[in-house]
Amino acid sequence: MKRLNLAFLLIALAIVVQAQTTRPAVSRASDRATQQQDEKNLTELTVRAQIMNEQLTQEIGNARWIRNIIRELDLTKEKNAPLYYPVQEMNGMKNLFTSIFQLMSESKVNIYKYLADYESFDDENIMTFREFLEKFNVYFEFLPAAAGRPARFVINASDIPSREVTKLYVKEAWYFDQNNSLFDVKTLAICPIADLIMETGEQLSSGMFWVKYEDISPYIKSNYIMTSSLNNAKTYTMDDFFRRRMYDGAIIQTENLMNMPLVKLFETDEEIAAEQQRIEGELAAFEKALWFQPDSAALTNASNKKTSGRTAKATAVKKEKAPAQPKAVSASSSGSSSSGTTRSIRR
Repeated sequence: MKRLNLAFLLIALAIVVQAQTTRPAVSRASDRATQQQDEKNLTELTVRAQIMNEQLTQEIGNARWIRNIIRELDLTKEKNAPLYYPVQEMNGMKNLFTSIFQLMSESKVNIYKYLADYESFDDENIMTFREFLEKFNVYFEFLPAAAGRPARFVINASDIPSREVTKLYVKEAWYFDQNNSLFDVKTLAICPIADLIMETGEQLSSGMFWVKYEDISPYIKSNYIMTSSLNNAKTYTMDDFFRRRMYDGAIIQTENLMNMPLVKLFETDEEIAAEQQRIEGELAAFEKALWFQPDSAALTNASNKKTSGRTAKATAVKKEKAPAQPKAVSASSSGSSSSGTTRSIRR
């Protein structure tokens, strides 16, 4: 019996030794490559995120009325500040430009050249990440592909020009879908504007590139922002900020036959401000004209009748509940009983 147990023990040890000798050797380089691949896969969109993005996509192809406008957002203003601060990534929080910059470096979104007269999203106007870095003098280090690792750009966080991007162009499409009876606003594209200091010392504001909002929308859905200094709870995302139109910006251009901005159409600031107010009024008037508006006079008469009826009813209830007033006692009767001569009971 003891020999049989010893034989089984020897066989088990032989199997373990064979398994260890036949196990493939894993180098540190392969471990590092596997880890980098896993980290890369973590940043990819999940199937759930892709489905949600498709559901929230606003289709304007069937719209019977569309008006495209471009707004200029000053990111240093309090209402637009959630897109600007923090200017450098801190405690896992990053601003809009830093988020777009990281997507560009990972080749997850396409950026398009900024053209002075119009926006073009054709393939011929796609700007590579290297072209962007060289054009705006962003310091970088390029590491070529080696040992199973793809080529990549190494940029220090302090070299990302997010502090210089103080303004933003936002292209909107105001549309009415007659099939669904829907009037809404869709964000089409975004253009960061940087305050650049030239070699001569002159400060120049320049558009950097255009990026389609639908390309960055799935990624900024997870970027929570603080929208108020009084309430530090991060209850909104960057995508909510655009979809709810929580920003504030003035109209600088509307899509017209001449395709010219308001600066070239009007000479003075007063004329530009008046035109901006007129366009805002046209958009509000168009939306108001879509829906049935009840007669204001009829509403006033109905409100007056309702108010008068309520007042009469309240008066009647007050009369019913009022207590009965006691009868007044005459002065003569009260006086005779109190001041009259009192006879003695003695005889």
